[in-house]
Amino acid sequence: EVQLAESGGGLVQAGGSLRLSCVASGFTFDDYAIGWFRQAAGKEREGVSSISNNDGSTYYKDSVKGRFTISSDHAKATVFLQMNNLKPEDTGVYYCAAVYYIGRMLDLPPREYEHWGQGTQVTVSS
Repeated sequence: EVQLAESGGGLVQAGGSLRLSCVASGFTFDDYAIGWFRQAAGKEREGVSSISNNDGSTYYKDSVKGRFTISSDHAKATVFLQMNNLKPEDTGVYYCAAVYYIGRMLDLPPREYEHWGQGTQVTVSS
C-alpha cells in the first residue's frame, strides 16, 4: 500500500525555520515525483515545491525561492522541505504527495498527484 507520512510542522515566529519530512513507502521511490503543497484557511491548495526523484530536478513557487529547499534521501525514501526565513503568509497545512514521474520537474497541479499524506500544520506568527 502506498503511504506518505508528513511531520515537522509547528508554530514559529517570523524569520524562523522548520524542516518538514515526508516518508514514503509502498512504491518505487526513484520513479516518482514528490511535491509539497499547502492550504491556508479559506484558500486553494497550492504547490510549494517538488522534486523529481528520477533526475533530481526541482520546482519552487516564486514566493519561496531562496528560502525553501527541497531534497531527497533515497536510502530512506524521505523528502525534506527545509523552510527558512518563514513569513506569516507561509502559514497553512502542508501536504506531501507523490506521482509516477520521469524527467525534469514541472509545476504539476494537485490533481496530477495520485497519493497524499495526512498533512502537518505550519503556523508562522508575526
